[in-house]
Amino acid sequence: MGNHLIGETSPYLLQHAENPVDWYPWCSAAFEKARAEDKPVFLSVGYSTCHWCHVMARESFEDPDIAKIMNRSFVAVKVDREERPDIDSVYMAVCQAMTGSGGWPMSVFLTWDKKPFFAGTYFPPQPRYGAPGFADLLAAIDVQWRSNRAQLMESAQRIVSHLSGPSGRPPIEQVQAPAEEAVRWFRSAFDAVGGGFGVAPKFPTPHSLLFLMLYAERERDGDVQEMVEKTLVQMRKGGIFDQIGGGFSRYSTDRYFLAPHFEKMLYDNALLIMAYAAAYSLTGKPLYLDTACETARYVLREMTSGEGGFYSAQDADSGGVEGKFYTFTLQEILQVLGEERGVRFARAFDITAQGNFGGVNIPNLLKSNALSADFSAEKERLLAYRRHRGELHLDDKILTAWNAMMIAALSMLYRVSTDERYLRGAVKAQRFLEDCLWADGRLYASFREGRHSQHGFLDDYAYEIAALIELYNSTLERGWLEQAEHLCEAVIQRFVDQEHGGFFLSEKTELFLNPKDTYDGALPSGNAVMAYNFVRLYQLTQRDCYRERAEQQLAFLSAAADVPAGHSMFLLAEQLYRLPPRQITFIWKESADLENFLKTLPFLANVTAMPPDQSYPLLNGRATWYVCQGNICLPPSNTRNF
Repeated sequence: MGNHLIGETSPYLLQHAENPVDWYPWCSAAFEKARAEDKPVFLSVGYSTCHWCHVMARESFEDPDIAKIMNRSFVAVKVDREERPDIDSVYMAVCQAMTGSGGWPMSVFLTWDKKPFFAGTYFPPQPRYGAPGFADLLAAIDVQWRSNRAQLMESAQRIVSHLSGPSGRPPIEQVQAPAEEAVRWFRSAFDAVGGGFGVAPKFPTPHSLLFLMLYAERERDGDVQEMVEKTLVQMRKGGIFDQIGGGFSRYSTDRYFLAPHFEKMLYDNALLIMAYAAAYSLTGKPLYLDTACETARYVLREMTSGEGGFYSAQDADSGGVEGKFYTFTLQEILQVLGEERGVRFARAFDITAQGNFGGVNIPNLLKSNALSADFSAEKERLLAYRRHRGELHLDDKILTAWNAMMIAALSMLYRVSTDERYLRGAVKAQRFLEDCLWADGRLYASFREGRHSQHGFLDDYAYEIAALIELYNSTLERGWLEQAEHLCEAVIQRFVDQEHGGFFLSEKTELFLNPKDTYDGALPSGNAVMAYNFVRLYQLTQRDCYRERAEQQLAFLSAAADVPAGHSMFLLAEQLYRLPPRQITFIWKESADLENFLKTLPFLANVTAMPPDQSYPLLNGRATWYVCQGNICLPPSNTRNF
């Protein structure tokens, strides 16, 4: 029969639409029902490719007995964290404050006026892993609600007051040299053997790698560059990279980037394309360009709609087994490739009879020197084989913020590869956003099945502005820059905190808190991306209003960056502001000059192209380069002199 999720478009909500639990989407009707029936609200937040969300659904939400308890004593509300980052951010802060950690699925118990009084993540149906059984937890909270509600209300008010008011923590001492402090942390946390930073599980955090590359280049620090390159090579060789089909999984469960958590997210792959493209620009090493291109080809092949928008994610599970889609037995490899080619492939990619992952094999190059060997024909056959062997769930909603990240990534990749496919993909996706997710001067957060969701959040605007800046950098078409400026004005009008600086996540909120995130998690924060946007717009337009905004936003973030290593995007923006990229003005005589110039655009620079005028005349009657770095300008030249 289905529940109240049946008419939703979110793939995550639709996964639960046939549960025996009487789920509601986040809506006023759910909270009104809780008030009318005098029940607490159980809020469950997750996303469609989340492995442990699937587990809790199978164990608890599909269980008729547990569903009976939930329906009798609670009003159950499901939220897709990717569609409602505001709800996720607020209640994740609650979960972390109450338990010291967070994650998905997130489980929060609320009053009908949305105040939380108990929070956690995954709960097994029966007590295990040191956690209470979900059925027991439901029964205990039901008893407390009926017999000791005053204590629950007191708990709810305490957590609301703690998160929405002064925390009681003394003002943080502003770090005087945050970039250097961050680099010191990365040095101390670097794993010289396995690559990456810290211990397992290991996340790629490509925005940190981008900051470190810029720092290494500016400071001529070979040790920092070596840390970045070791990490990039290790990830490329490991199982976190899909050696058969391209693209990266969410994170590695081990030290060496061998065994991933197999879900693939659009935003990870966008940020990693940027990191590998930047590494190629910095070093000229083909491996980095090859990795970025393989990742982009995967996205264009498997994660792109016919209209050009990019889908959100592919699942970790296949047939109810995590990683089944991506793993092989030795027998399968030999069967698909034949004895001779199969043995050669198996030797290179660590495929053995005993396996390297629970009796099966994750293809990887960690024990091999075959990075430069050509196995393209073998990979094509294995790619076709695994497609026929099983399917992955695809979360096919299209998110504005994540699409904007991929547009920016493909634009950057075009500049280092000169492959028109990537620029065409970026422009087509941008046109899709304009047609389906941008109306009446406003962005919308997500789109699926012909419907867009509610108004967009700060991150949607911030990442879209960054995408438009990168489209300008790859085409020098002023229209992209003008759109970026228009959206910047919208951000200032709709999200700014006039009293304390920075930007709120939501234009307006029904929650007890409107987050103002500064910390970089899996994605750079919207506030940090806005700092980057203001810096780049000032450098590209020379308009003082953007200089002032850049300085204000950098000052706001500097005060918030008590742990600089967690604010890499802010540090990158601060470095770009302090030491601007080259200013390049190209003066063209004939249209062919401009066409040739557009094929050689630098990865990172402030570039303008125009016909000659009094300020910038032609040298020797030919196309001319004017290049400045900081306060020093080189003589005009008829050849590329940088």
